[in-house]
Amino acid sequence: MNAAKPSTIAMIPVRIGSERLRQKNLIEVNGRPLMTYAIEAALNSGSFDRVIVNGDNPIFEDIAKSWGAEFYLRPEPLGGSEVQSDDVVNDFLQKFEADVVAWVNTTTPLQTASDIRATLTQFHTRTLDSAITAERRYSHAEIDGKPLNFSRDTRFARTQDLPPVDLFNYAMMIWRREVFLTAYAAHGYALFCGTFGSIPIPKTSGTMVKTADDIIIVEALIAAGAPR
Repeated sequence: MNAAKPSTIAMIPVRIGSERLRQKNLIEVNGRPLMTYAIEAALNSGSFDRVIVNGDNPIFEDIAKSWGAEFYLRPEPLGGSEVQSDDVVNDFLQKFEADVVAWVNTTTPLQTASDIRATLTQFHTRTLDSAITAERRYSHAEIDGKPLNFSRDTRFARTQDLPPVDLFNYAMMIWRREVFLTAYAAHGYALFCGTFGSIPIPKTSGTMVKTADDIIIVEALIAAGAPR
């Protein structure tokens, strides 16, 4: 007998404030609010039992529902740029039950439904408890002036021969609910709970919107035929 498919919720966090780009989630990208791309991709993926926008302001509710998602207004203390992601996720997991919860980020509007399906497949195939998407780079890298994946005492390595570096792009973050809650209760943090893994996704899919210039880049990629 096949094991039951884990129940899975997509959580799409939005907040009204933004330090670099004012009301970022409401800004129109190619004629529609930025937040709607994450909703559309999550719904079209067919991977979730529920798709819920987790917002800190009622202004997001009508947009969420008009695009087919549910809306949860999180407590006022969990709004603003100083709030930690661990606390936002913990609050959500206390309110909503599922085996797996996936944070689907609004700041990567080119993440597609197929990207979401592939990421979740990797999460389950690798039997992870927590995961974050990343761009996998084959490049010489340093931290604080010290080589990370190469040596200065040998011939210069070809980039394709280097150990790859995974740069988080946060298009998705995923947790097994019970593992997260147990870790959070014990430590007060849990984003890297249990068995953690980074999951590479295509570079275009992880293109992040943080500034006005990023919107120009995303719109240009859409005009050039980037999948979404």
